[in-house]
Amino acid sequence: MNIKHFIFPVALLFSLTAFGQKTPIVKADSTAKKGPVDYQKIIPTNAIGQNGLFNLRQVDQKWFFEIPDSLLGRYLLAVTRYVTTPQGFGSFGGEKVNEQTLYFQKGNNNNLFLKGVVYRQETKNASEAIYQAVMQSQENPIIASFDIKARNPITGNYVIEVTDFFKKDVPVVSIASEEKSEKKLGSLADDRSFIERINCYPLNVEVKTTKTYSSSGLGIPAGALTGAITLRLNTSLLLLPKVPMRKRIADERVGYFNNKYILFDEGQQRTQTKYLVQRYRLEPKKEDLAKYKRGILVEPKKQIVYYIDPATPKKWRPYLIQGINDWQKAFEQAGFKNAIIGKEWPEADTTMSLEDARFSVIRYYASETPNAYGPRISDPRSGEIMESHVGWYHNVMKLVHDWYMVQAGPLDPRARKMQFDDELMGQLIRFVSSHELGHTLGLKHNMGASSQTPVEKLRDKAWVEKNGHTISIMDYARFNYVAQPEDHISPKGIYARIGAYDEWAINWGYRYFDGQKDEYAEEKILNKMTTDTLTKNPRLWFGGEGKDEDPRSQAEDLGDDAIIASDYGIKNLKRVVANLVTWTNEPGDQYDNLSQLHKAVVRQYGRYLYHVMKNIGNRYVTKRSVEEKGVVYAEIPKQKVKSVVGYVGRQLFDAPLWIYPKEISQYIDVKPMDEISDQQTQILNMFLSPGLLFNLSQKALNSADPYPVSEFLNDVLPTVWKKPSLDPLKDAYLRSLQRSYLEKVGMLINPKDMADGKAMNSAQRSDVRLEAITHIQAIRKKVEEILPQTSGINAMHLKDIRTEIDKILKKTTLNP
Repeated sequence: MNIKHFIFPVALLFSLTAFGQKTPIVKADSTAKKGPVDYQKIIPTNAIGQNGLFNLRQVDQKWFFEIPDSLLGRYLLAVTRYVTTPQGFGSFGGEKVNEQTLYFQKGNNNNLFLKGVVYRQETKNASEAIYQAVMQSQENPIIASFDIKARNPITGNYVIEVTDFFKKDVPVVSIASEEKSEKKLGSLADDRSFIERINCYPLNVEVKTTKTYSSSGLGIPAGALTGAITLRLNTSLLLLPKVPMRKRIADERVGYFNNKYILFDEGQQRTQTKYLVQRYRLEPKKEDLAKYKRGILVEPKKQIVYYIDPATPKKWRPYLIQGINDWQKAFEQAGFKNAIIGKEWPEADTTMSLEDARFSVIRYYASETPNAYGPRISDPRSGEIMESHVGWYHNVMKLVHDWYMVQAGPLDPRARKMQFDDELMGQLIRFVSSHELGHTLGLKHNMGASSQTPVEKLRDKAWVEKNGHTISIMDYARFNYVAQPEDHISPKGIYARIGAYDEWAINWGYRYFDGQKDEYAEEKILNKMTTDTLTKNPRLWFGGEGKDEDPRSQAEDLGDDAIIASDYGIKNLKRVVANLVTWTNEPGDQYDNLSQLHKAVVRQYGRYLYHVMKNIGNRYVTKRSVEEKGVVYAEIPKQKVKSVVGYVGRQLFDAPLWIYPKEISQYIDVKPMDEISDQQTQILNMFLSPGLLFNLSQKALNSADPYPVSEFLNDVLPTVWKKPSLDPLKDAYLRSLQRSYLEKVGMLINPKDMADGKAMNSAQRSDVRLEAITHIQAIRKKVEEILPQTSGINAMHLKDIRTEIDKILKKTTLNP
């Protein structure tokens, strides 16, 4: 979840980033020999050595790997992370820089090639004749060539020198070109770049380097002062399983991050696009398999473990661990107990490294950026998640503080101050931790989850405290802003928590199937399981990332009716505004707190508005298999669309001056006229956009309960064209709104030509322009009705409006 918008997500790419950058083949060193020499001449008896995945030998400042025949062709996942970065760099220690899949191959001239894996196509099995054709069309690139310096006389291992490969600027184990361009890094300074150390372990090799680059210094103080920046990097070479975990084929009805590939199947007459989900390998122990099949909870062969970065303040560590352990109950749905656990980092164990790709860690970043995210590193062949480094930025606490005060302040007295008690902040951190852990387990956002809770249940104390306000913590449904103070709902009904969808999704992704031939046989079982489950419980609908047209799938919303939920939300916002000066008071503060939280109120108000607006011109989209009943695309009920107009009329077109009371505006710099008018103009642009009106007109032609453009415009008309209130301030906003409205309608009738001289306007390609002409005549009639009841500047304004309408209509008559 990237917490700016809790967006945090990040899928594994199959293709190598560096391959599109014309990466040169790297020669390992400049002293190549024609053939191997005596082992002792290369590796003297006093060489520093370590044994592990590759036996490592260091001779002075040269580093050598000994590669056994058994590891030729074995896939290695190379993951490079920052260890330390300069101030102002924008990235932090622990963040991933690069990820590639590699393997060694015997070369053709006494050398070893290091090749990169581009995993895009496959067949069902290697015995099919088509397998040869597929293999011939996906040759993997050679990234580096290493001369074989010697052979170990005892083991027969190939000895290669890797000094320059890791020391120099090789993209696959360093900073990719895109990152260098973004950070404005120049060339590598060889004299200030070096290998710090290399450590070998049974399944991985850890390479720590220091690299110095020239820098223009834009935004990076070190670069501005010295013309260079220095970074410390760690590259993990992790041996992937010899036999990949069985794939699980993705289903769009369950939200998992996935990897795309093309399947060539001799039994099919066309290629198939498949997606394999990213998930941990979770299997029952052999001796527990019978129990597992009988539905008895068993412990997995290998537990999923997340460690807490020792740089994390001690008081927050227990809450981060709780956020991890909260997923225990979800894994029980898949048949496993004690499947996942959070632990303190064992600081006394000097053999462990935070950058080691064998260990999953929640990293703490000392950053003022309000953010958190949950990435995964996975095997491209199977989707098996090998590890994850969750990023938690210090200032995420500022973000959740502001959310909680603005959304839950009227409900929870603890939210009414600038410094929350540790217990409250700890629980908010726990909520963030759980969300991010969901991503690292493979789960995407489910922005449709909150729509599966009826709005009235959000105010039902017993129900919401038992079930939570949304069925998935993977939604951006922060806190229960619908509940009212008189409902007396406790924090159990305010916080987000792991819900029914999360448990179902973990069951779908991690349920172990024994005895099936392959993943395609499992795919059939999972399809039936998904169809049966969703038929029985449609609330488990996966609504996607909130990027399509479905108004049920939105970030930051609550409930099954955005109009009702947003009205409740505004009631609470008015309570927040009335108390904001008091709640933000701190000794010595110069109203910075008030300014910060007032902006948060304005943002929250805007969210409600756009949640409502998404119901216009769109439709419901429900992914289904052919075995399921029901349609994929469905109309939004006409009455709900009409209610959008009513909401906008009372909550925006009636200027929301309550957001800017004198009690606040006398202390902070706000410009109500600009901000409210801008918001009104934006919504008018949407209401009267040619695209939306054209869309409405087309939908009305094929609707069982049509909402034609003429009816929509007639509904909008009285929300704008009404008698002045005689309140000078309110009437100033009304006049501004009416002028903007007339301008938009005029553009529908007489659209301005584009630069190429063509009137590229959908309104002219349909009946929308004719509807607009009828509508502007209705506006003129309304102005004539109101005008006798006005005086002063309001009367002058309406007379001017009447004149402008006549000009628009006259131009239309002259230029049909």
